[in-house]
Parts: sequence; C-alpha cells; structure tokens
Amino acid sequence: MKIKSQKDFFSGLFYTLLGAAFAYGATKYSVGTGARMGPGYFPLLLGSLLALIGAVIVFKSLTVNTKDGEKIGSWAWKPLVFIIAGNVLFGILLAGLPSLGVPAMGLIVAIFGTTLVVSLAGDIYKLKEVLILSTVLSIGCYCAFVLLLKLQFPVWPTFITG
Repeated sequence: MKIKSQKDFFSGLFYTLLGAAFAYGATKYSVGTGARMGPGYFPLLLGSLLALIGAVIVFKSLTVNTKDGEKIGSWAWKPLVFIIAGNVLFGILLAGLPSLGVPAMGLIVAIFGTTLVVSLAGDIYKLKEVLILSTVLSIGCYCAFVLLLKLQFPVWPTFITG
C-alpha cells in the first residue's frame, strides 16, 4: 500500500505508538470499573483513545489522495529548542535547584521567564506584547491555581517572602 500523505502517516503512527505505550503502562495499575475507577482507568482510556485516533489518521494517510504527497520537511530546530528550554526553565524557576544553590523564584517569575523564552520560538518577537501576555497569564494562573484550587506552591521568590 502506498503512503499518500507522509505527514499524516508519521503523525498517526506516532499517536498510535504513544497511545499504545500509555495504555500498556496503565495496565500495571488497578483499572477498576466504570462505577469504581482505579488509578489505571483514565490513562488506559486516554491511551486507547489516542491509539485509535492515530490508527484512523494512518488509515486516512493510506487512502486519501493529496496534492503532493505532503512530504515531511526538515526539523524546526529553533522552536523545538526554545519550547523545551522554556519548559525546563519553568521547572527551575518555580521550584529552584537546591543542589546548585538556585532559590525558588515562584509562580509569577516562572511564568514571566517561560513566556519570554518560549516567545523566541516564533518568527516575530515584540517585547511589549510578550510582557502583556506574561502579565495576563500570571494573573490567570494565580487566580486559577492559588485562589480557586488553593494549591500550595511558592508564588513569589523565596528571598522576598522569606
């Protein structure tokens, strides 16, 4: 069978393998029933659903004709590096690295730092817009996680709050 869309084929294959891996991993936990769900119920359901969606995408890539075969392009290294760096930076800023003497900077600083770094992944970078976005995200996250959900984690840097 000929692949008619490389993009759909490889993304569907990725979804199928990832979903199957999560579903398989969930079987190591107690699944339970629909009325009394165990810790493995949701990951099993979600992994199976992802694998099913991936299989449908793979099937579509083998049956539906596309204009040019939708070839896979080169790796987008810049967005990949900045988005991964932003996620790592978020963890470091939120909790710190005590083994290296880096203090926890808290939620607000972590969101600002992450947004500033991840915004570099795009083609256009406007500092004013990024700062506005950071402010809106910080306020939203503070309201959602600290005020509404009452989660306990540092909001401000430890050298400010003590």
